[in-house]
Amino acid sequence: MLTPFEIIETIKMIQEENLDIRTITMGISLRDCSHPDGNIARQKIYEKITRLAENLVKTGEDIEKQYGIPIINKRISVTPISVVAESSDEENYVKFAETLDKAAETVGVNFIGGFSALVHKGYTNGDEKLVKSIPLALSTTKKVCASVNVASTKSGINMDAVRQMGEVIKDAAQLTAKDGGLACAKLVVFANAVEDNPFMAGAFHGIGEPECVINVGVSGPGVVKKALEKVKGADFGTVSETIKKTAFKITRMGQLVAQEASKRLGVDFGIVDLSLAPTPAIGDSVAYILEEMGLEKCGTHGTTAALALLNDAVKKGGIMASSYVGGLSGAFIPVSEDAGMIEAAMKGALSIEKLEAMTCVCSVGLDMIVVPGDTSAETISAIIADEAAIGVINQKTTAVRIIPAPGKSVGDLVEFGGLLGSGPVMSVNKFSSSDFIMRGGRIPAPIQSLRN
Repeated sequence: MLTPFEIIETIKMIQEENLDIRTITMGISLRDCSHPDGNIARQKIYEKITRLAENLVKTGEDIEKQYGIPIINKRISVTPISVVAESSDEENYVKFAETLDKAAETVGVNFIGGFSALVHKGYTNGDEKLVKSIPLALSTTKKVCASVNVASTKSGINMDAVRQMGEVIKDAAQLTAKDGGLACAKLVVFANAVEDNPFMAGAFHGIGEPECVINVGVSGPGVVKKALEKVKGADFGTVSETIKKTAFKITRMGQLVAQEASKRLGVDFGIVDLSLAPTPAIGDSVAYILEEMGLEKCGTHGTTAALALLNDAVKKGGIMASSYVGGLSGAFIPVSEDAGMIEAAMKGALSIEKLEAMTCVCSVGLDMIVVPGDTSAETISAIIADEAAIGVINQKTTAVRIIPAPGKSVGDLVEFGGLLGSGPVMSVNKFSSSDFIMRGGRIPAPIQSLRN
């Protein structure tokens, strides 16, 4: 039972501290839409998405009005299209992406995820076709997001896929050069991808998921920072307890919205992802939380330890608030989407190397990193390989969302708009990784994969 004080406190969080539900994401299985005739398959896909998600946006808006809780995005994730489209005899899957885009436009959602392939141990024919289709698919659609899982703790790292994804990212950037390589902002390369992630660009509806499900992603970096301001100078035990209590309150709000949306839409309630997802808005920043702990600027020595504390405390607080916490759950560090990260990168406090170290203890990985447009495909592949190795060895999800901005150099600022924000172009190591990447094959699974 909420006390009047807690209700007032929550209202203040919403009005003054940028607390929101970042997304309601409806996961839809398209496994029954496969058909040898691509036209029929696409017709079935469009019909199913528009039928099941017909009231998704309106339901989100109704909940916003009734409870006064901002719900920033309404999204859809679908079964990896490489699985659904594989039954057809078509050589590329761009038309499938266009169908997803049309369906998303019809129901009014912000994004649709699932133009995806899972290739951590190798490619099927459908996987090969989808991966080759990604650059054109993302450059000709507005709302479609893509992801490719290239590694897992159980299977190791598919280095052939890692090499290809460097080339795919370069091609996608060139096809959207006039927009700063925007297509790459809709593409994630994963290790240990999860099946119930509600956040874009990496969301897809996993094979083990139900027919239709509602997953909710909460936010609230600004709320956590405000809470820490009240315990300035306190020891780390107090800092952890403060974050835990705050994460509990944030997650309870997410649980309320998820259950209400599930009930109104008549579909299963899946999970609450309690990730602290920042925005370009001043004050809504994970970097500012870390700085509130005593760091002069995010990226200086101590940043990884501070982020580890934050991530752990968020999980501990959230898991007490909901029995169904899932997705990624922790703290995101997307550079272009976090005002504090942008500032730290522009002042030279934050480098790609430091960000890589931070990904060992955060929710995901190198997210929304802008690099010079002349960065080679092999260097991008090597960055992906490093991040995949962190995920595989540590049995956690890691990812890379990197944008080689055409015509841009270190120090330039690339504007993406909306939640994608603006990314400062960061420097990369000047020495080549080409011979390493061209070896190909598969890096074997680590010894800790043998857990049976």
